Amino acid sequence: MKLTMLGTGNALVTECYNTCFVLQEENKYFMVDGGGGNTVLRQLKHAGFAWMDMREIFVTHKHLDHIMGIIWMIRMICQYMNQGQYSGEANIYAHDEVIDILKKAADRLLKPKETRFIGDRLHLITVEDGEKRIINGNEVVFFDIHSTKAKQFGFTLQLPSGKKLTCCGDEPCEKNCYKYAQDSEWLLHEAFCLSSEADIWDPYGKHHSTAKDACELAEKLNVRNLVLYHTEDSHMAERKTLYTDEGKKYFSKKIYIPNDLETITIS
Repeated sequence: MKLTMLGTGNALVTECYNTCFVLQEENKYFMVDGGGGNTVLRQLKHAGFAWMDMREIFVTHKHLDHIMGIIWMIRMICQYMNQGQYSGEANIYAHDEVIDILKKAADRLLKPKETRFIGDRLHLITVEDGEKRIINGNEVVFFDIHSTKAKQFGFTLQLPSGKKLTCCGDEPCEKNCYKYAQDSEWLLHEAFCLSSEADIWDPYGKHHSTAKDACELAEKLNVRNLVLYHTEDSHMAERKTLYTDEGKKYFSKKIYIPNDLETITIS
């Protein structure tokens, strides 16, 4: 399996794209979030993907930097279905609040000749806390991260190796979600900024983590590979080095600080 980061930044970045990614296993794709606009189409293209191949999509929550790109995906899918240029079906998974927003946005923004495909060939699927689904042959368990800002879900995906990959969305993994992240082979976790710059970025006021926080948590939960994303963008050229140097003081295993369009092999 491969993880390709379409974007790695937080909501207000301008030097990279908002955090979203694709998990690929051969010719099957699981896309998570869409960033803040139609730049998601550019990112997919430059990552070497065809947007039409994104048939399984998950949306973590309703914040603009995660959901707006999904609205563009809905538009593209429905438009091409209407034109007879999109074969088959597609699924978008999310909790009830996000599904409601997507349905209402489509009704208000798209033409009836396009929205007629929603529920027929484009399925907007509500998932519940703790619900299991088989997506591209892998078991995926969705879970409520218990956000204090907006209802948000993460997920754990069973890898072909039998190990697991856990995504905590874009907020810290809380104690009631430790059972999902515990002993993960791979943990995808936000790191809003460096601990050394917390006074500048105020991560705790925004309910986010520093690189130090995320690494301490990963060490505590016996994670073996940690991917940090959803960062600020003030020093992109040095980000890998700065975040790795801070993180390795608190996490003893492998840390990844990917750039946009970077691919990591997941095993």
